[in-house]
Amino acid sequence: MSAPTPTGRKFLGRLPLPERNYLAEALRTETVGGVLLLIAAIAALLWANTPLSHSYEAVSDFHIGPSALGLDLSVQHWAADGLLAIFFFVAGIELKRELVAGELRDPKAAALPVIAALSGMIVPALVYVLVNKTGGGSLSGWAVPVATDIAFALAVLAVIGTSLPSALRAFLLTLAVVDDLFAILIIAVFFTSDLNFAALGGAVAGLVVFWVLLRKGIRGWYVYIPLALVIWGLMYNSGVHATIAGVAMGLMLRCTRNEGEKHSPGEHIEHLVRPVSAGLAVPLFALFSAGVSVSGGALGKVFTQPETLGVVLGLVVGKAVGIFGGTWLAARFTRAELNEDLAWPDVFALASLAGIGFTVSLLIGELAFSTDPALTDEVKAAVLTGSVIAAVLSGVLLKLRVRKYRALYEEEERDEDRDGIPDIYEQDDPGYHLRMAELYEAKAAEHRRLAEHAGAAREDGDGPA
Repeated sequence: MSAPTPTGRKFLGRLPLPERNYLAEALRTETVGGVLLLIAAIAALLWANTPLSHSYEAVSDFHIGPSALGLDLSVQHWAADGLLAIFFFVAGIELKRELVAGELRDPKAAALPVIAALSGMIVPALVYVLVNKTGGGSLSGWAVPVATDIAFALAVLAVIGTSLPSALRAFLLTLAVVDDLFAILIIAVFFTSDLNFAALGGAVAGLVVFWVLLRKGIRGWYVYIPLALVIWGLMYNSGVHATIAGVAMGLMLRCTRNEGEKHSPGEHIEHLVRPVSAGLAVPLFALFSAGVSVSGGALGKVFTQPETLGVVLGLVVGKAVGIFGGTWLAARFTRAELNEDLAWPDVFALASLAGIGFTVSLLIGELAFSTDPALTDEVKAAVLTGSVIAAVLSGVLLKLRVRKYRALYEEEERDEDRDGIPDIYEQDDPGYHLRMAELYEAKAAEHRRLAEHAGAAREDGDGPA
């Protein structure tokens, strides 16, 4: 191992205990949601490629909603614009928390994952553009391979039975959060139709009201849910993609803890909404977006058309090369030292896993080729194909190191004294138990003092008998 760098910073080092506990809870929900996402995607493919395919199209194209409010939408449209707003609401909270209390709060620490994520978006886009420039295809889909689907990636980890150390999982989550941020910006900037300024002004006014109510400490779902629906409806009618409303509201929540708070309001709401997002919204979106024809002819086109080949290569090659290359360069120039328990092939395996770009990639594919339904389905098939190849490749790479990961994971989880604190954190801090004993004794003394004071007050007649 090389000598410590002057900065003393560790890349993929052990997380602080509060961050580790938060991460474990968040990823547990996402893993369950990812398995449901896989089930929904498989169900959609089976439904769309059997004699019942006509019913799939009928249900997806069925329109429902008040036309007077401009919301007479198909079921597929409701899933993409409505349910995904919940997904992006959670993404907004995650981003806010990362900025104020997580990996992104320190600019120096944030530089490496941000550079890695940006490289992991720029290189896939360049791969797509290069393939389509040389092949004479459309450049409209350049943004399709830029996103990472954290739920799908975690589902792959659950299926192959790999227990990654918390530092690798945290890095993957941070990549996905930054990915989501820039995917949101791409959707807002490049996929906004003709603006309705009256509706947009109403949406902004609604967001201001939402922000004021939060700052005033007003509580009650019966206040915020109706207001959120109004904001979403106005945002949809403004021409800006409606999921932006979810992100904006998520970013407004306070994600820092005040004295005496076990969880911040943002963390509390995320804890309530994340299961709805991971367990309902995203799987339903997958059900009505992943149902594409996978006949031999359609799969053949995936590797022969420049648009679809660009998506596959962008996800499989662009993501892995971009994230790994960006991480290596950022670590070299920031002089961050890789955790001695891990190796650079681990980073490459994680970068390959990030090539699973399911949810947001499908959404951007629908937006990029909305005027060509046939090409839209082919691009969706390419997203599915690229994601599966990335999942298989990363699964093989991770399996090669599964014993090392399992040993690190078990070491992180070991709690022989059953006090709720992993032993490895107590070993790092030998004075932990002594400080806890002193804290408990101080609290006990304070309780005794208050009890004595209350008893004296009752004897003097100053307090209730």
